[in-house]
Amino acid sequence: MAAEARGDAALLAARYDALRPRLVGVAYALLGSRAEAEDVVADTWLRLVAVTDPVDDLEAWSVVAVSRRALDVLRSARVRREAYVGPWLPEPVLGGLVGPGGLGGDGGAGGSGDPADRVTLAEEVHYALLVLLERLSPAERTAWVLHDVFGLSFDEVARVVGRTPAAVRQLASRARRHLAAERTRTPVDPAEHDAVVAAFAGASLQGDLAGLVAVLDPDVVLTGDGGGVVSSARRPVVGADRVARFLLGVLAKVDAAAGERVELVRVNGATGFAIVRPESPDGAARATGVVALTTAGGRVVRVDLVRNPAKLAGLRGFPA
Repeated sequence: MAAEARGDAALLAARYDALRPRLVGVAYALLGSRAEAEDVVADTWLRLVAVTDPVDDLEAWSVVAVSRRALDVLRSARVRREAYVGPWLPEPVLGGLVGPGGLGGDGGAGGSGDPADRVTLAEEVHYALLVLLERLSPAERTAWVLHDVFGLSFDEVARVVGRTPAAVRQLASRARRHLAAERTRTPVDPAEHDAVVAAFAGASLQGDLAGLVAVLDPDVVLTGDGGGVVSSARRPVVGADRVARFLLGVLAKVDAAAGERVELVRVNGATGFAIVRPESPDGAARATGVVALTTAGGRVVRVDLVRNPAKLAGLRGFPA
C-alpha cells in the first residue's frame, strides 16, 4: 500500500510538472512578475498534495487554483506597487539570444534554464500589453486574461473571481474597451519589428544621435524601472530627441573594460536587448538591464528599460 501511494504521488508530481510552464504562464500574465508567478505555482502544488478528494481534471483544477491564488497576490501587490520608487514595469522573460543568423534567428537561451522551466507565454501577451494590463483592476485583468487569452469559459472564470458568469462577462468587456482605447496601433509583423530593431541597434551602438532620432517616433515614450536601487528615470521620458539622448547616455556607461556588453535577445517573444556582465566564479554573464521595444509604422514608439536587480535576478547563464 505504501509503495502504491508513493507511485501515485510520483505520477501526480510528474503530471503537475508537465503543466508547470502553462501554469507559470497564466500566473505571470496575471501578475507581471515571474518570481511571484513561480511562488504561486509552488503554493498551489502544496495545496494539491493536501487535497483528500480525487481531482478528476488536473489541468482545469490547477489553472483555476493558480488563478485564484494569483488574483489574491495581485490585489495585495497593487498596494505595494503604489509605494514603488519610480515607474513599475513587469519582469521581462527572455527567450534566448538572437542567433548568429542575425535578427529573426534564435541562437539558444540566455538565462532561460531548463526547457521545462520556461514560461509558456501566449502570443497575445507581449511586453507592451503587460504594461497596459497594469491599468486594469485586478478583477478586469483576471477576467480578460483567463477568458480572452487562455480560453477559460466565463463559468470557470467566475469560480476564480467569485462573481457570477454574467458579471465576469461584463468585467472582460470593460477590460477589452480599456485595452482597445490604449492599443490604437495595429500589430506589427515580426520581420518589420526586427528591421526597426536592426536600425535602432545600429544607430545606438554607433552613438549616432541623428540616426537614432530618425528611427524613433516623434512621440516615443521611454519608461525606466530602477526600483530606487539603480539609477533610472523617475518619470517617463517623452519625445525622440530626449529619448535618444537618454539611451545614448545609458550606453555610454556600459563598462566594456569589465566585459559588459549589449546582446540582442527575445524579450517576451519579440526582439529586444539585454545589457549583460560577466560574473564570477564561472565567468557566465548576467543581465544588468533589459530593453523591450514596441514598434509601429517603421519606428520605435515605446522603450521599456528594466534595471531593478530584483527583476533581473533570474536572468543568468549568458555566454561569457
